[in-house]
Amino acid sequence: GLRGESLSMTSLNGLPQWEDEDLPVEDLLLFEVSWEVTNKVGGIYTVIQTKAKITADEWGENYFLIGPYFEHNVKTQVEVCEPPNPAIKKAMDTMKSQGCQVFFGRWLIEGSPYVLLFDIGSAAWNLDRWKGEFWDATNIGIPFHDREANDAVIFGSVTAWFLKEVQFLKSGPNIVAHFHEWQAGVGLILSRSQKLPVATIFTTHATLLGRYLCAANIDFYNNLDQFDIDKEAGERQIYHRYCMERASVHCAHVFTTVSQITAIEAEHMLKRNPDVVTPNGLNIKKFSAMHEFQNLHSMYKARIQEFIRGHFYGHLDFSLENTLFFFIAGRYEFSNKGADMFLEALSRLNFLLRVHKSDVTVVVFFIMPAKTNNFNVETLKGQAVRKQLWDTAQSVKEKFGKKLYNALLKGEIPDLSKILDRDDITIMKRAIFSTQRHCLPPVTTHNMIDDGNDPILNTIRRIGLFNNRTDRVKVIVHPEFLSSTSPLLPLDYEEFVRGCHLGVFPSYYEPWGYTPAECTVMGIPSVTTNLSGFGCFMQEHVADPAAYGIYIVDRRFRSPDESCNQLTQFLYGFCQQSRRQRIIQRNRTERLSDLLDWRYLGRYYMHARHLALSRTFPDKFEMEPCAPPKTEGFRFPRPSSVPPSPSVSQHSSPHHSEAEDEDEDERYDEDEEAERDRQNIKSPFSLGVLPQGKKKQHGEFRN
Repeated sequence: GLRGESLSMTSLNGLPQWEDEDLPVEDLLLFEVSWEVTNKVGGIYTVIQTKAKITADEWGENYFLIGPYFEHNVKTQVEVCEPPNPAIKKAMDTMKSQGCQVFFGRWLIEGSPYVLLFDIGSAAWNLDRWKGEFWDATNIGIPFHDREANDAVIFGSVTAWFLKEVQFLKSGPNIVAHFHEWQAGVGLILSRSQKLPVATIFTTHATLLGRYLCAANIDFYNNLDQFDIDKEAGERQIYHRYCMERASVHCAHVFTTVSQITAIEAEHMLKRNPDVVTPNGLNIKKFSAMHEFQNLHSMYKARIQEFIRGHFYGHLDFSLENTLFFFIAGRYEFSNKGADMFLEALSRLNFLLRVHKSDVTVVVFFIMPAKTNNFNVETLKGQAVRKQLWDTAQSVKEKFGKKLYNALLKGEIPDLSKILDRDDITIMKRAIFSTQRHCLPPVTTHNMIDDGNDPILNTIRRIGLFNNRTDRVKVIVHPEFLSSTSPLLPLDYEEFVRGCHLGVFPSYYEPWGYTPAECTVMGIPSVTTNLSGFGCFMQEHVADPAAYGIYIVDRRFRSPDESCNQLTQFLYGFCQQSRRQRIIQRNRTERLSDLLDWRYLGRYYMHARHLALSRTFPDKFEMEPCAPPKTEGFRFPRPSSVPPSPSVSQHSSPHHSEAEDEDEDERYDEDEEAERDRQNIKSPFSLGVLPQGKKKQHGEFRN
């Protein structure tokens, strides 16, 4: 927490913990503002939802999240209650008396933080006036047809109005307001233009223009300093949004981004260097049983294998024991998420596995939501055929078991050639005939709308991965979010990830990258790139990421073809690993999860808040030296045992001997290695002297 006298470090499960410091948190209010509070749109929702517990632990009753009100979200996620803080209650009453609906409650997530939700619709009648005020303050005009930008103006205006009311009722420099992304930025801009004594922080999770430029297949990172920013934003009809984002960045007392790669992008796109990089964390659930995550992998892998049995009925001429499951998941951004490179690498991997006559089969899932007309008939039929075969096998087994039991009771060993009668043989033959298929197993599980223009399906057509018998790489496109209620693949996303062997995310534009981070905390190896925030973070913290199951493709300093070859080598090297090597690697991957725990990464947000207070109220809060967090001397070493990094060490032949594995496994002592990794988790940074509370005369502010 933040209460107390002195600052010192203790370690909890190998993780650094701040004990106490002289920041008078009981006199401060922290408001975190985002369009994605209780409202899932993308990754920012995950950031706020998972970070809430550690922030609530730190700030207690003085932490509030501000977001938009949507009735369907509130009904399922929020427990409505009265605000405990009299200043907040009075501010809400004032706004309600002037026609703006405000809702207060606890968000039903871990940490149960307080949420304030503004009904945008109830305040929409003020839109023209607020747009005029925004124009007077910034000279930014908002087109009437851009509903998202109009909503951002309403949301920002009511947020600034609320902060003004609270500040007026609770005089003194006591508010920290943290805004996420341009949709919330109007509130920050108006707070500053009205000279409210509020310490402001703005976090950009991805720049608007960066996302648009990368989606247009432009060589973005090699031309960062060449773009005519105003022209590019204007051509894409987002100039007003870009101005809102840039104004938010420059008005904030403290500007943060989520990764080093986004910091470089922000410097060129938004013309300001971030003060602090705040990497995204997760709530890490540690199992009491050391190898429970390995057991979960086996359990959910068996569930995926059941789906595969149905999907490939009639073509199941490959061993499921020698089948690896790869997947890519996320928003359907074909080039930004690296689906284009992944498909090209799969074509090359298929060639390598066929040439070397490998007995490994790779089934690849594309979990990327697109517009569909529901499941296709052939996919549903496959699961029905599988179930029918299972029922047939169970009925024959039951009859066989009874006859065997009766014979044994009589002290006889039955004649196995007679124990199955003609009816049984007929039933089994009919079952076999029912599995005959006159078409290839489908590439997609759903009927896609406009599949002739779908980039994934068109690439599959071009490279010819149609699930032929001779293909060692099979492809399944599942254009819908996973759900445990699905009649096809009844698994939630987390369960599905745990059942797979490798997540592949070779993104070109990925400011952070929650998908590989989620794989890591579940003990599943993943592929990422040095253009993703997650990839850069792992390169900084782990000496040989590939040995820990984090394969980082170089997409920044290599040509696309070279990057694709590197990805292919990673995939092929993974296919060559023995089962024992994969188990060892999963153990290592799961140990990295401590790095991604909010208990570790939450310190960067803490630092940003201290910095904002010291800049806003320098006479009240001192912070010297104002240095950013350091991560020196904090790296996981390269393990001495197998499996080595495929990029460093490749087997000379695809058929290496089992003896090789045994010799290398001799060097592996998991407990010893885990202990060494724990020793290597050190303090993430030193803040120096933290803000000291000072008495201040009423009304004396500097902003």
